[in-house]
Amino acid sequence: MTVREAQAGAPSAARRRLFRPRANDWVIRLGSVALLLIVWEFFAPGWNPLIVRPPSAIAAAFGELLASGELQAATATSLRSFTAGLAIAVVLGLFLGVATGRWRTAYNALDPLVSALYSVPSVALIPLIGFVFKFQGDAPRIASVALFCIFPILINTQQGVRNIDRDLLEVARAFNSSERRLWKDVIIPSALPFVLAGLRLSIGRGLIGMIVAEFLIGVVGTGGLGNLIIVYQNVFRIDKMLAPVIVVAALGVAFTGVVQWLEGRVAPWSRREQ
Repeated sequence: MTVREAQAGAPSAARRRLFRPRANDWVIRLGSVALLLIVWEFFAPGWNPLIVRPPSAIAAAFGELLASGELQAATATSLRSFTAGLAIAVVLGLFLGVATGRWRTAYNALDPLVSALYSVPSVALIPLIGFVFKFQGDAPRIASVALFCIFPILINTQQGVRNIDRDLLEVARAFNSSERRLWKDVIIPSALPFVLAGLRLSIGRGLIGMIVAEFLIGVVGTGGLGNLIIVYQNVFRIDKMLAPVIVVAALGVAFTGVVQWLEGRVAPWSRREQ
């Protein structure tokens, strides 16, 4: 290795060490959560118990819901809708994002529709979705999740394809690269960080869409975390109402962690550049 190569590699190694997870990072993260729970437990008894319950009461309610099987059944129902809706959004978002990012005609045809639908609050369209699917089965909830998820994926994919370094494309064409090799070696690797960023954004939006759909078009007794929240809210069991809320938050952390792990596997260069 030459001196220049060593000097060029030094900053990259330093950046990798800087952002590498350390034990102190987890101590700080867990410590901040523990501090919040302690403060919450200390001050909660001074508030109206119909509005605020301490973490110990929520933990006890969590155990009751697990023992009865309600929480597991509701989580399974919501996960079924969420994963199906997210999968549909990923497929459609990638296809439309690539098409509008690569071909000007597709961009000009779809961009006004995408801009209009993205500007409309998605919550306002959920009753319409329920009407279209006759408020029956999982279909309206799946469609609602897909609606909430698709735009971050579509827009980020589009921008990733449109912002590819033109010099790389020119070099590939200069070496008579085929369209297939162009996509494999240049377009897809360059757009991957944008796609994964869109996927991370869509997870939070999709979970919101899942809960709101169960609020607005779910039928009591059909299950789902949103349905569980409504049931215990109506009887002022705030401790049991917060248990599914915590599950939704945990699902968001888990799915985001999976995407971050996937990013480290399929696009490690994006982290080295940060």
